[in-house]
Amino acid sequence: MKVRIRRSNKKRVRKVGFLSRSKTKGGRKIISRQRKRYGAYRGAFRK
Repeated sequence: MKVRIRRSNKKRVRKVGFLSRSKTKGGRKIISRQRKRYGAYRGAFRK
C-alpha cells in the first residue's frame, strides 16, 4: 500500500509560486521560458 503524501499548499506556493519565482533572477528566467513555451505562465508542472 502506498502512503498518501499530504502536500502543504503554503509550502508549495512559497517554493514554486509566481511571487517567489519573480523575486529571483533564475525564477524570472523560468517564468519567461514558460511564457515562450505556452504563451502564459501557468504555474509549476501543469500541462
